[in-house]
This record gives sequence, structure tokens and C-alpha cells, in this order.
Amino acid sequence: MSGKSSTTIRSALDHPVIDADGHWLELQPVFEDYVAEVAGPKLRDRYLQHPLRSYGNAWYSLTPEERQNHRARRPGWWLVPAETRDRAAAMLPALFRERMDDWGIDLALIYPTMGFTLSRFEDEEMRRALVRAYNVMARDMFQPYSDRILPAAVVTLNTPAEAIEETEYAVRTLGMRMAMMNCTIPRRIAADEEWQSDPKKQRVYIDCLAMDSPYDYDPVWAKCVELNVAVTNHTGSMGWPDRSSPTSFVADHLGHFAQSHHYFARGLFLGGVTQRFPGLNFGFLEGGIGWACNLYSDLIGHWQKRNKQYMNQHLNPTNLDRGALRQLFKTYAKNDSLRTHVDAIMECNLDCVEPGISLEELSARDLGYDEFAAVDISGTDDFARLFGRPFYFGCEADDPMTAVAFDKRMKLPLKPILGSDISHFDVPDASEVLEEAWELVDDGLIDEQDFREFTFSNAVQLHGAMNPDFFKGTVVEHAAAHELENGSADAGPVRRTPQSTETIQ
Repeated sequence: MSGKSSTTIRSALDHPVIDADGHWLELQPVFEDYVAEVAGPKLRDRYLQHPLRSYGNAWYSLTPEERQNHRARRPGWWLVPAETRDRAAAMLPALFRERMDDWGIDLALIYPTMGFTLSRFEDEEMRRALVRAYNVMARDMFQPYSDRILPAAVVTLNTPAEAIEETEYAVRTLGMRMAMMNCTIPRRIAADEEWQSDPKKQRVYIDCLAMDSPYDYDPVWAKCVELNVAVTNHTGSMGWPDRSSPTSFVADHLGHFAQSHHYFARGLFLGGVTQRFPGLNFGFLEGGIGWACNLYSDLIGHWQKRNKQYMNQHLNPTNLDRGALRQLFKTYAKNDSLRTHVDAIMECNLDCVEPGISLEELSARDLGYDEFAAVDISGTDDFARLFGRPFYFGCEADDPMTAVAFDKRMKLPLKPILGSDISHFDVPDASEVLEEAWELVDDGLIDEQDFREFTFSNAVQLHGAMNPDFFKGTVVEHAAAHELENGSADAGPVRRTPQSTETIQ
């Protein structure tokens, strides 16, 4: 640890601290009341009987052999902090707000815990009702503390229609400013319906929504732009085929947010979403930024070697000089089998993974195809415009890979944002979050300007660049406005009276 407390670190900063990804622990009895109020007692009763209400019970009821045979994923266990006041704060918004001074956090952007499970309900009527009830509950629970806590609405993207309807309701009716969206979705392969009537036995693929989806999600992105809402994605890959260990939660959990985010981010880029919606920001939460550094450089490398012009110039099969190649075979084919098959090889076996096909056929069938057609790229600078500018990456306080994005030698235009993950198992003591983040400065991995961007500026840009009123009424209102206008802000100390919304400049 840095040796300084979070409160000491915060008091020395000239800017506020925004936690861009904290959490709360919803209380099931309260949620059930909201479900009954919004959707009626019958739907509440159906929800109470649904196995997804307690997803871990099924695994515990199986024998080890059954778990292996069914590839039943070992559920997470002991996932919330046991420190009493932190646990209570996670459940009680009034106490959460009170504890924020001890944590060194000025404004907390709060995401679900139980609410993450709602997109998994396949019954659309139930799913939409549960989401609506959840959002009304989140609004009601946190509205009295909106000077320092802003909750995210849950918006399920299982279909574009429900996403648009719930985003409209959450923003226009409930007045919510953030939306947590599920941006990778398991779907059944349609062709399997022809031979397998049981949906549970049909194969599954993952839809990243931004390309190759059975639905057109452009109306959803357009609605987010219209409503000034950033797309913040907190979807993981637990349960995907390579993340279904029957014995190890840790094995499944490691990198699971990064895997899902990687798929969504490359879909947004290659699918042209960031090209078509240049004003829309995306937040990839809790996956860190190491994967994004890798993806950014990989995209550039693949474009350099697989753009249409380069492919035609260097990889078109008919570019091969068959006369010169035949002469090389004549000179160097010492093996009898090689000499015997020269004519067959030259005719239609020059590509070992595509035997029996001539170079002309290989060339013609893909001639003109451009995998980067959806994005307007004339050089490597365009990757900063289409990937670096609209994307923000939630990094936890104890993640040293955050420093890579700030390494000046790397010249990466990527923007980390502090996501505490308060209320979950990896934060056993919430008062140490800012202290852990400051270790990057103490260790010389980032400087104080980097720390400012990490804990304040980038979060302001993610939400405020889309919605200039996002921080209105909060304790960081004036500092955020100054940041948006000038790119810097001297927030000074925050006057934290019980319901203060004022920041001393």
C-alpha cells in the first residue's frame, strides 16, 4: 500500500475523484415488492419460482460426476465483503453516501449486482418486467443522494425494440443518466431448429450486436445519441464454452470481462459503428485496459497486412510467377514423389489448405472483398479516431496494467477510468481503493497528471461529452463543467454537507 490513507490522498488533490464503476447489493425482498408493483403479483410469484433467482443452487444439488457430465459451471461463492460497515453501505444508500468521505470518493457511479442477471431471463415478458421494476427501484433508492451517487439503469439489448423502449423510459421518465447494457448475448443457432426441437439442446453462438447480428442495432445506437447516453457495457463471458469449469470459479473468472469486451469492441470497430456514430461514447467496465492495448495494436497490424490494397499487391494468388516456380521445382525437387506430382501441384494444388482449386479460382472468389469496408481508414491515425476517441476502459485500483496505457513510449490513445468495484469480493476494505490506485504514482508508473485523468478527467469525458448536464446537481458539477470547457479543472476541496451539491473553486 502507498502508506497514505485514501482521505489523505484525496485532500491533497486539486481535482475531485469519480468512481466510474462502483456497485450496490440489491435486497431481494425490496426488489420483489417493486416487481409486484410494476408487473403485478402473478409475475412476482413466477419470478420467485424461477431458477435464475438463485443461480448457484443447481450446481450444489449435483454430484461431482453430474457436474462434469453436464459441464455445470462452478458458481461464484463468497462474492461480497464481510466488513460490516462496507456490507451495510452496499445495501443502504444513505450509509453509502456517508462513507464516501472515508473512501476519498466525491461522486460514485453505481452499477448493479443482482441486476446483471436480468438479461439472462429468456421469457421476454418476464425479462422486460424485471428490468422495468429494477430501474424504478434504483431510481427511488438513490434519488435522495443524487448529489454524490448516480445509479445506472439496466437496459437489456436482447432485442433492439426492448432496448430502445427501456432507454427511453429510464432517461425521459425516470430521469436516469446512465445505462448498463449487455453487449454480448448468447443466441441459439437458427439452423439447429430444423433437427432439434428442444431449445436447450441447440448450439449457441455469441452475438456482439455490432456485426453479423440477426438484428440491426443501429437504431439503438442512434437512440443513445439522441438521449445523450453513453453505452456502458459490463457484460462478461462466464458460461462461454471455454469458461464452464465445473470445479474452478477462478479459472472461469480470470479475464472474462476482457474476453467479452474484446469481442464487442472489435465488432464496433470492424462493423463501422464508431464510423457511423462518431458522437457516441462506449465504456468497457471492469475488464482493465491490457486487452485494449493489445487489440488496438492488433487492429493496426491486421489493417496494415490485410487491407484491400495490400492484399491485392502482396497476397493475390495469381501474383505467383508460376513459370519461375516450375523452374525452382525442376531444380530443387530431389524427392521422387515431388517430381512425380509437379504438374498436379502446379495445376491446382499450390495452396496446401485449399487443394484442388486453381489460383484463378482462389483469386476470383474473394477478389474485391474488403474486411475494412465499414470503416474509413486512410492511415494509422484513423485508429485513434475510431477506437481511441470513443472508448473508455474501467480499471480497478489494484490493476498495474493501467500504467501501460499511460506509458508515453507506447503512444496509446486509450483512456482508463477508475472503477472501484466497491461492494464486491475484490474490495474487502473500501477505504483502501484510492490508496491502492495512488500506488501507481508512488511506484513511478504514472504521474499526477495521469492520475488526474484516471480518476476524474476521463470519466467526465465519457459521460459529460455526450451529456453536458450529466454532472448537474452533483458535488463535481462545476469542476466537470470546467473540465469539459477547458480540459482541466482545479476542483479544490468539496464542501460535503449532508446534501451539498456545491464545489469550492
